[in-house]
Amino acid sequence: MIEFKNESKEKFIDISSEEYREYIFPNSIQPVLIKLPLKLSVSSSGGHRIFDSAGESHYIPKGWIHLKWRAKEGQPHFVK
Repeated sequence: MIEFKNESKEKFIDISSEEYREYIFPNSIQPVLIKLPLKLSVSSSGGHRIFDSAGESHYIPKGWIHLKWRAKEGQPHFVK
């Protein structure tokens, strides 16, 4: 597993129980799909910072109209 290093002021929570997250924006044909997310930080402005199992970092700006995810089998459906 890739080591997560956070040198920002942001606090991240563990969302590794999720198989994926999918953000849907107004007037957008293509949703933003993040597979195997591990860490999440929600800023005071509403943006989401996500670290995934491939070691990629994502920033999702406030403004989506729908967010969906699927929990891994046997994992909690909501963590926060």
